[in-house]
Amino acid sequence: MHPFELVQATEITQAIQGAALSSTAQQGAQVRFIGGGTTLIDLMKLDVEKPQRVIDINRLPLDKVEPLPDGGLKIGAVVRNSDLAHHPTVVRDYPVLSQALLSGASAQLRNMATTGGNLLQRTRCVYFRNTTMPCNKRGPGTGCPAIGGFNRTLAILGTSDHCIATNPSDMNVALTALEATVHIQGTNGERSVPIEQFFLLPGDTPHRETVLEPGELITFVTLPSPAGGNKSIYLKLRDRASYEFALASAAVVATVEQNKITRIRIALGGVGTRPWRSLAAETALDGKATDEGHFRQAAEAALRDARPQSENGFKVELAKRCLVRALKLATRSA
Repeated sequence: MHPFELVQATEITQAIQGAALSSTAQQGAQVRFIGGGTTLIDLMKLDVEKPQRVIDINRLPLDKVEPLPDGGLKIGAVVRNSDLAHHPTVVRDYPVLSQALLSGASAQLRNMATTGGNLLQRTRCVYFRNTTMPCNKRGPGTGCPAIGGFNRTLAILGTSDHCIATNPSDMNVALTALEATVHIQGTNGERSVPIEQFFLLPGDTPHRETVLEPGELITFVTLPSPAGGNKSIYLKLRDRASYEFALASAAVVATVEQNKITRIRIALGGVGTRPWRSLAAETALDGKATDEGHFRQAAEAALRDARPQSENGFKVELAKRCLVRALKLATRSA
């Protein structure tokens, strides 16, 4: 691990001003904010991340889960994953989020990990984490050895010739299905970004994973008021029952009336370079009866553009079956 300066911020403006050092650098290259540190510290130990300054934001007033006047929910950036998963409002109104959080990592890590940190969680691609190997995320233009290499756990949706790394987060998949908004503050002021626009496809710039500019801080996330009568589920398929990343997962938020789907939101995990909202699957199900034939058609639509690699072709059918099962669970008692 390289030497770095640790700054403990007590105000949002102080944290942002402290990050201004990196105003001309690539995102995260010189200055990083730290909450729980469950990803950042690992990457610093591996020399993947080499920040000159680390700004501790745990003392900022961003640790609350609060109701909004419109019936939605505001989640502070340093709210711990375990606190969010067990919050009564989340369990009652947004069960898909609680389920996603509880399916991730271990209890010890969930007690440390934060909402903002989870949004910025880095890929577990072995080439990204191994500095002896080339990686376009770490060094743009150096190549992607995962293409044609070890890629069993990597993405089949949203890939490019430059990167096939998977977004590893469970929380982000649930937030995508819930149509969350990410709120950001920087030296140029505040802005709000729908979560679908927050994550970037790799294209030919895989080192840019989000729309965050250098020095910008995620302050909180908001969720819209839950639709009346909706049911939601997060289903995760993985190699082992705990402390494992998804091979395929599905977050489904559905409203059913008289056995017909009147509203549906679908996001997939474990298969995309970002949390994967499937508009194609939603369109296929809109107004349709809740039967397995329609669920299978939606799954086919969701994976139609999949581009499997040499070792992860099994994910196509796995993701389809995952989505069909999640749709059954989300609609069976409606």
